[in-house]
Amino acid sequence: MSVLTVMPSGKTIDVAEGVTLLAALLGAEIGIPHKCEGQAKCGSCHIFVQEGRKGLSKIAREENERLDAIVGVGSKSRLACQAKVLGTENIKIELLGFGSGI
Repeated sequence: MSVLTVMPSGKTIDVAEGVTLLAALLGAEIGIPHKCEGQAKCGSCHIFVQEGRKGLSKIAREENERLDAIVGVGSKSRLACQAKVLGTENIKIELLGFGSGI
């Protein structure tokens, strides 16, 4: 079990191993865009992982290709629909301001 801290609100969520960040956010009723329903096809669930990147699954080819097509991507970028919690450490993410329910 990992604790997910969602910025900028500071809300925390307990997340079980194997759950995607998107599923955890939606389960906690935190609004985040997800136009392709978790298929890594749209990039709308782009987030920044501020802490705990080693506590998430590695970036697969499909996610990497989608991130390459998004403006504003950096070294902390992930797609919430593809990043699975490993349960090894706590994670802090930042939702992007536009369209992320903030």
